[in-house]
Amino acid sequence: MSTEKNNKSKNTKTKSVKSTEVKSTKVSEIKSVKKTKSNTIELKIPTESFYGTGRRKSSVAKTWLFEGKGRFTINGKNIKDYVNTSILESKIIFPLKVLGLEKKYDIVIKTLGGGIVGQTEASQLGVARALIELNEEFRKPLKSQGLLKRDSRVKERKKYGRKKARKGYQFRKR
Repeated sequence: MSTEKNNKSKNTKTKSVKSTEVKSTKVSEIKSVKKTKSNTIELKIPTESFYGTGRRKSSVAKTWLFEGKGRFTINGKNIKDYVNTSILESKIIFPLKVLGLEKKYDIVIKTLGGGIVGQTEASQLGVARALIELNEEFRKPLKSQGLLKRDSRVKERKKYGRKKARKGYQFRKR
């Protein structure tokens, strides 16, 4: 009887080893698929392009402007698919509308960090700066609209002895 128990325990051990081997290969396959999906964003930028960087809160927008038909891509997606609202979409296009150039140039934007609103406001500043690189005479109309100002408001840091930046912990008298 003791030999039968030993044989059974040996069989179960080998089965469990085989099953873990199968699981580990599946996990590695899934990880490799995720890695390839995140690396698929490629920026196709012509050699004759104008660059501008915009920042807002914790967002950074790298913007390239070049001659085209008025197409806008953000992180490899169309502007309408990425932003989802017409207000934010018009915010990005506004520097071109001020100058009347919305149908003459294509824009490619790569954004990092923050949320969608911060990214769109950073993109707006990046587009305005790229337009100035294109032609220095665009500075005056863009500046009069306030499109060249970097909004320096960022989240205030949390202080020790407090729950948030300024909010204190709940106080109990008794």
